[in-house]
Amino acid sequence: MKRELNLKWLLVGAFLTSFGNSFVWPLTTVYIHDQLHQSLTVAGLVLMFFSGANVAGSVLAGYFFDRARPQRLMIGGLVGAVLTMAAMIVSNSWPAYPLLLTVIGFFNGWLLTLLNSFGTRLRGHDGRFIFNMIYFFNNLGMVCGTTIVGPIYELTHHRVGPLFAITMVLYALFIFVVAAFYRLPAVSGPSKHQQGAAVHLPRANAQVVWTLGLGLMLTWLVYAQWSSNLSVYITNQGISLALYSLLWTLNGLLVVLFQLVINQVNKWVRNDYYFVYFGLLTIALSFVILLVAHTYPLFVVGMVVLTLGETTAFPMIPALVNQLTPLAAKGKYQGIINALIAVGKALGPLAGGVVIEQLGYRDLFLACGAIALVITMVVVTVTRRQGAAVEKF
Repeated sequence: MKRELNLKWLLVGAFLTSFGNSFVWPLTTVYIHDQLHQSLTVAGLVLMFFSGANVAGSVLAGYFFDRARPQRLMIGGLVGAVLTMAAMIVSNSWPAYPLLLTVIGFFNGWLLTLLNSFGTRLRGHDGRFIFNMIYFFNNLGMVCGTTIVGPIYELTHHRVGPLFAITMVLYALFIFVVAAFYRLPAVSGPSKHQQGAAVHLPRANAQVVWTLGLGLMLTWLVYAQWSSNLSVYITNQGISLALYSLLWTLNGLLVVLFQLVINQVNKWVRNDYYFVYFGLLTIALSFVILLVAHTYPLFVVGMVVLTLGETTAFPMIPALVNQLTPLAAKGKYQGIINALIAVGKALGPLAGGVVIEQLGYRDLFLACGAIALVITMVVVTVTRRQGAAVEKF
């Protein structure tokens, strides 16, 4: 008898994937600019292609998850990622580096979507708990990776090959985990042919799913200002780049802490939408704090508020989408959600840069706070209006 996938192995996969990715993306801009001698504009375009490939990987992985054997899809994506990283170890000059980075962006979206899709098929755990824990271990891997990637880059005299070798080893290790443990229970109900056919959501479900998905995309667009354009603003206030980086170390630690608290709160708060409302509103509040922040302690307060918002809202949205979509389409819609997130991450820095150049930072913070507030109002309106009509699967 085949063993079914246990949550702990799904979380091991989330950790290994996030840990491996954190050796690739944080140094992309500085490597392209300082070592490959390309402009920041070119670096931005490279990251946009990376994000575009991420979107494609997310959508395709979700589509095939509902139609093929998920274990084989995961192994295929990991083998592709291992081969790509091997190529990047020996060929990381221009233009091979941006081309291969785009390929790894595709596999990044592929793997993250499959991890979420596997989460929709686990038995014995509440869906909210599963997606909270996936988010937890994704962030834990990111914190571990980003903490050591800088020192390793310095120790290797600004060579990226050793970093890519570590990522390749982590992906290879994950292949053995998937081969041994990533088995799903047989699907009862619709045949494979029916599962592969188009699945139409009830109208109320579709409205809520797309409202949550587009709201998450726009929220990531404003959230991206913290991780991109805010670095220049903070250093203009006389605060060092090292202290700005420390804010993200704090972010990772707080995600871990807040997730533990939220898993307890889940036992008492049964309306999942309340978590989304609170999280989106809190993210809007973080930009209000930025309007008056000119000293480091206030930026710390803003980061605490931002992290509370993301930890509350971001894992809950894919959990809600899981509840609102039938088994035959869960992979598809998890892929769409991950694709929308990638679009928000890709457009955020560019959109923020345009606003800063035309209007300045204060107007950027006002616009981001207003957008987050409007998103909250729209999500509240749609989910409350359709709440009685939606079907849960």
